[in-house]
Amino acid sequence: MDSQLALVLKNWLALDPDQATKMELAKLINAGDEQALRQRFDGRLAFGTAGLRGVVGAGPTRMNLLVIRQTAAGLGQYLLNQLADAADRGVVIGYDGRPDSLRFAHNTAEVLCSLGIKVYLTNQVCPTPLVAFGVKHLNAAAGVVVTASHNPPEYNGFKVYWENGAQIIPPHDAGIAACIEMAATTEVRTLALEKAEKQQLLQWLDDDFFSAYQQAVASSELLQSTAQKDEIVIAYTAMHGVGADMAKRLLAQAGFDKVYSVAAQEQPDGSFPTVKFPNPEEPGAMDLVINEARRHDALIACANDPDADRLAVAVKRGSDYQQLTGDQVGLLLGHYLLSKATPQQRLVGTTIVSSSMLAAVAQAAGGKCFTTLTGFKWLTNVAMQQETAEQQFLFAYEEALGYTIGTLVRDKDGLTALLAFAQLMAELVAQDKTLWQHLDEIYRQHGMYLNKQVSIALSADTADIGTKLRNEPPAVIAGIAVVAIEDIKRGVRIDVDGEQALDLPKSDVLVYHLQDQSRVVVRPSGTEPKLKCYYQVVQTLGDDTYAVAEVKGSERLNKLISQHQHSLLG
Repeated sequence: MDSQLALVLKNWLALDPDQATKMELAKLINAGDEQALRQRFDGRLAFGTAGLRGVVGAGPTRMNLLVIRQTAAGLGQYLLNQLADAADRGVVIGYDGRPDSLRFAHNTAEVLCSLGIKVYLTNQVCPTPLVAFGVKHLNAAAGVVVTASHNPPEYNGFKVYWENGAQIIPPHDAGIAACIEMAATTEVRTLALEKAEKQQLLQWLDDDFFSAYQQAVASSELLQSTAQKDEIVIAYTAMHGVGADMAKRLLAQAGFDKVYSVAAQEQPDGSFPTVKFPNPEEPGAMDLVINEARRHDALIACANDPDADRLAVAVKRGSDYQQLTGDQVGLLLGHYLLSKATPQQRLVGTTIVSSSMLAAVAQAAGGKCFTTLTGFKWLTNVAMQQETAEQQFLFAYEEALGYTIGTLVRDKDGLTALLAFAQLMAELVAQDKTLWQHLDEIYRQHGMYLNKQVSIALSADTADIGTKLRNEPPAVIAGIAVVAIEDIKRGVRIDVDGEQALDLPKSDVLVYHLQDQSRVVVRPSGTEPKLKCYYQVVQTLGDDTYAVAEVKGSERLNKLISQHQHSLLG
């Protein structure tokens, strides 16, 4: 074995507190599997704006007890460096139902308490939105959720919220990462939870905390509706995650008493035995909840992802159910909330890869729509920068099934989104209107926006596709003139008037605006020949029915995708 690798291994094993991961490494060493060892020790699991996320296993590129302790130590030291009152204000910690989440959360608490930082630790599994809520509710310095959200079973993660209740953004991510590197050079101290509790450094968050979130939802004017709910039938699944209890509590509190939860998926189970991939966006992931809806003739079938910060919805259409896209749910919630909010509550937001239809709806309602880079860390932080007394924040969403309503939670919240969507459906039923009739009305006013994401594999010799596209910008895509290009990496918009600066952080993204209102967003990869492309077309309905316009729009969208891919690969 290489002497440098042997030294790194020796140092790691001296610090690793977990016999299971020590044994995992011992087996690889005894087998002489140097390739597997290098995979585990080639660098370190990167700490970024979403914290950490990776496969559970031994070594610094995996999620394990030592990585968790070093990360907690780095976070704790950074908080002490940045916030004078961090120790007293403390850190809220919650965790999901994956096999290692509880002990990872408890070890995080033990490390922070050893630094003299107060910890608020949930006494049970906890939906991610409640930790974001808890940071503001308890005036904490930060929050941590041990979760891998909707990733496969072998993953876990460590998600961090700043004192404002939002996900961390630069420069905090880099600052915490630097402190983690320092913490990784020495043994990390811990303080047993029993001792921490005696020293008043640990406070358990019991049902009073969960009830505080429930009461805050009950007090939010945006989350109320006087429509009759006793005939609204809802099928629901927590997808083996942690959302079922609170989802049922919120719905019952609002008057929805015909809620049928998928029993096989209701309890937390990090092995996710009934789904191939625990992400409601994935084909087949909602099969069980749609079957539940069929059994009870439900109006809607709803799914939270395993940490309950996302929401997927399927709605009865004819004799069966059709799953809405994230953009459709975002549009419907935005339209609904704009109709309920005060004249001052008109600030909404979405991302560069989500539908631009929310901007049109907001403008018609006298509101303002801001656009950010992909990710809720940007949506909520930008919202806080832009909101004023005259223009208060109302709603934001991203196409990947994330939604936030008002200022209760400064991150995506699949629980309040579920409640708001159920109330929207109750109000439509009270008007003797289907959701599809409601969508038809909205589309007739603003146009039918159809969106789709496609990943494109390119040949090896076009790996630096971003440079190629910038050196040879297309004048036409799919036979339609390009009228403007936004180069977010360069921070400029280029159109007939020349170049104008963009107010967005730099990111390797190109946005092409076409003459017919179509849009193509390209996210190149600098390390592999691959693109993520996001397509949008706007179809006017005119004299067409909803179904006919949908077919015509889909044909245009598929043509745009096909011809754009051909131009890239040709």
